[in-house]
Amino acid sequence: MILFLIPLLGFILLVIAFMQQKKFGKHPKGKRLEQIKKSPNYKNGSFQNLSHTPALTNGATYYSVLNEFIFAEKKGIKPNGEIPSIKTNLLQLDSKENVLIWFGHSSYFIQIDGKKILVDPVLSGAASPLSFTTKSFSGTDIYSADDLPEIDYLFITHDHWDHMDYKTILKLKSKIKQIICGLGTGEHLEHWGFSKNIIIEKDWNEEIVLATGFIVNTVPTRHFSGRGFIRNKTIWLSFVFQTPTYKLFLGGDSGYDNHFSEIGEKFGEFDLVILENGQYNKSWKNIHMMPHEVLLASKELKAKKIFPVHSSKFSLSLHNWDEPLKTITELNKTKKLHLITPMIGEKVNLKDDLQQFLEWWTLVK
Repeated sequence: MILFLIPLLGFILLVIAFMQQKKFGKHPKGKRLEQIKKSPNYKNGSFQNLSHTPALTNGATYYSVLNEFIFAEKKGIKPNGEIPSIKTNLLQLDSKENVLIWFGHSSYFIQIDGKKILVDPVLSGAASPLSFTTKSFSGTDIYSADDLPEIDYLFITHDHWDHMDYKTILKLKSKIKQIICGLGTGEHLEHWGFSKNIIIEKDWNEEIVLATGFIVNTVPTRHFSGRGFIRNKTIWLSFVFQTPTYKLFLGGDSGYDNHFSEIGEKFGEFDLVILENGQYNKSWKNIHMMPHEVLLASKELKAKKIFPVHSSKFSLSLHNWDEPLKTITELNKTKKLHLITPMIGEKVNLKDDLQQFLEWWTLVK
């Protein structure tokens, strides 16, 4: 027994030491924690979803999910060829252009009404604390922090590794003017050297006036948070972002629930909604939408245009890498919603309703 316990203890100590690295961030403490405890969404020491949200569904257990990840056939979860892309020069954009540029997964840049916005940037080549795991697909890393201009507003929807990348955010530090995030996330950012004066932390259902005509409302999602073994010490959220001439829904991650219809009733209609469509599975459908639910949520949000993200860069589930876009495109043939599917780096002209996009994933062999 002692011969077994000694190496086990050594392994545990190594894991604890590894997790002391700065990139894991910090749990909220002091005045920040006291503020969090006053939130109606914080109960029994952690943030809670509006609806009961078991992490696993359809009879799945952590053992069955782990078994599936280890032993299931992995063919197709990563592309055999390189993901196609178009590199738009973000440093030389006309200031009058209203555009969106996708970096793959859930990272994107928006220039609208003269402001430059960045959402959930992950540009380091991996979505994991271990750089050799959850690596980005070939062809998807065409942008780095050096390619980005000064950012007026950085939005962080939640603190998961595939949405809040330590290396990327650190390299962007000198370019970021203001950060908008959920309660508790500021603890990570201050730990990483950001001034508390540029961090705006909010709970669900709060309003922020950023500048004349630029208003943000924080709204709920159905998900979870955490950068280590302990979950839900920071809140996960979406943003309703109103500019002088345009209204966007920045969705973050979320399982389907009635919050979409409630947001649509209160804030819709939206010129563009950006919703996660990828890394789903029937075993965790409460925290990631299936493609048909993305279309349903879009309709409830009263979306004029829909941009499905959270795919095409990292493999965090067991579906084929191109299944999210193939499936939602096929389903939309009957729904006939205005779906946009740009390549990584391709310029989306936000106010051009006639712009067409290739089904580029069919080009990858």
